[in-house]
Amino acid sequence: LALESVGAHMGRGPWDADLDRIEKEYLEDGGEFLVGHLDGKIIAMGALKRTDSKWVEIKRMRVHPDFHRLGFGQLILRALEDRAEELGYSHLHLDTTVQQIAAQGLYDENGYKRSGSKKIGEFSVIVYEKEINA
Repeated sequence: LALESVGAHMGRGPWDADLDRIEKEYLEDGGEFLVGHLDGKIIAMGALKRTDSKWVEIKRMRVHPDFHRLGFGQLILRALEDRAEELGYSHLHLDTTVQQIAAQGLYDENGYKRSGSKKIGEFSVIVYEKEINA
């Protein structure tokens, strides 16, 4: 729903396989997967995926459209940054589509620097990086 609401959903496909293997893909490989819920409804999520011993990628940042602009994205992002530091990483990276204007604002406001661009399928994507104190 979060991706559909901003026109950035590619539909179901092999790129979603990690969601069927969260423990293996994230938790058992030096990462994290957070889910925010309210009244039994999932309203936010975000993950950390280890890239190497110093770098971790922020993935799956989503907030249900009914809960946009209420600070849930900020809460998940801060929790992921804290967890990355606890796990000993010193650098974060992520990407977001050009359609996801609110996400870009969130990352800009939290000290992420735009470090490049790429294409994922039909979407133009902005790449961000941030150094943290590990």
